[in-house]
Amino acid sequence: MSAEWKLLTPTERQVIEDFQEIAPVRLSALAKALGVTVKAATLAPGISGEIRPEGNSYVIRVNRHDPPKRQRFTVAHELAHFLLHRDQIQEGLKDNVLYRSGLSDTREAQANRLAADILMPEGLIKQCREAAEDKGVGDIILYMSEAMGVSEDAMKIRLGI
Repeated sequence: MSAEWKLLTPTERQVIEDFQEIAPVRLSALAKALGVTVKAATLAPGISGEIRPEGNSYVIRVNRHDPPKRQRFTVAHELAHFLLHRDQIQEGLKDNVLYRSGLSDTREAQANRLAADILMPEGLIKQCREAAEDKGVGDIILYMSEAMGVSEDAMKIRLGI
């Protein structure tokens, strides 16, 4: 797990872990458990997602025109901003297709690492790898990325390949 994972409160980690028992992680349900609403929206060209306060809560909007796996990573990335940088969101953050917002590159890298922890926890990685090996799957990376609802590139980065 990343250093960012260790920054979360025990309660936050437990809420996330409750949704990490079966792949793919149910992000909308996880967001709801954290008090965040997720909505698909038509966002400006080049914008993958945003998070902003609305009323007493926060809303993540994800670009409905992005591929589903991209949308999943965007939601996890915005949830990571909520968990790590809530005090810096102010009127809202928009992340472009390179996951850049008004926050520093350091903050964006933190959100990416925590998003990977949320989507691809070590326990599910192990389960997916074992299932692929048991089935004699030829392309284990593809199998694991499909099972976890992430891109092959995200899976390769997570596995350090």
